[in-house]
Amino acid sequence: MTNDVAGFQLSPQVRSASADAAAQWLTCMMSGEMNEKDYGQWQQWRRADPDHERAWQHIEAVSARLRSLHGGAAYQSLASVTAPASPERRNLLGVLLMLGIAGSTGFTVTRTQTFRQLAADYRTGVGEQRNFTLDDGTELLLNTASAVDVRFDGERRLLRLQAGEVMINTGHLEKQSAARERPFIVTTADGYVRALGTRFVVRQQSDSTQVAVLEHAVEITPADAPQNAQLLQAGETLMFTRDALKPAARINDRMAAWTQGQLIADDMRLADFIAELRRYRRGVLRCDPAVADLRFSGVFPLRDPEQILALLPNSLPVRVRQHSRYWSVVEPRA
Repeated sequence: MTNDVAGFQLSPQVRSASADAAAQWLTCMMSGEMNEKDYGQWQQWRRADPDHERAWQHIEAVSARLRSLHGGAAYQSLASVTAPASPERRNLLGVLLMLGIAGSTGFTVTRTQTFRQLAADYRTGVGEQRNFTLDDGTELLLNTASAVDVRFDGERRLLRLQAGEVMINTGHLEKQSAARERPFIVTTADGYVRALGTRFVVRQQSDSTQVAVLEHAVEITPADAPQNAQLLQAGETLMFTRDALKPAARINDRMAAWTQGQLIADDMRLADFIAELRRYRRGVLRCDPAVADLRFSGVFPLRDPEQILALLPNSLPVRVRQHSRYWSVVEPRA
């Protein structure tokens, strides 16, 4: 499987984290706002890991292809709309990059993950959450960097989770007689989740799908093992892949905290907390291995990720080193 970041396709040897970081550096560089220190940090990032350099080489290949389009006009157009602070400009970067590649090579890009996410019916940017109401009254709450497509017909109501996380409220059971004839099904890269008159959360992760049922029940079917379909009841959560389901567990407060605008740590490893916070924040955010296993608890408002970072030294023996506006590292306190 390949990774598609900002409109270019990465080989399986490049880790997703490296691809994401490379895309962020490209966006920062094309914004025209990087200073000498920022460029030094970019070079340091490239040297820090061979995987970083492989990801950047893909970036450079795409950039070179864009510079050749119409005398470089395509590249210059991108440079004028790529301010990192704007999710819309970041999305436009991805779209134009893909259109540029398609126009110069004739490749079909509509099957790439990035294209599907950008072209989705409903989507959110990094750090954004939005509510949507579908034609049948179903309510969606999309979490950060999420995208869904909706296809309703006379036989079923289908929602495809392209990326991220969504909470779905299909209404009360007494309103579901028609729904039983026209089921509501969520599809992910790993399989199918059929609503049984319910409120539930689905999250697409890099190698699996997580489902948490808040009310009533759902039926989960792995794509490659339909014989293993399983009923998941209210208060339960599980992870599944294309061919297997992990054992169900009880939901904890942290799983649905984002629906209330919160990020909860309950005796949580710092590295895991930083990985979760990274979803809501633009730029590169790393956790030094020396402090990765520190544990702490707290409730934090998601509206201000920078404030969350600033509060960490109050609870843990760490500091947040700002290498640049786009690269921060949580490391041991000096």
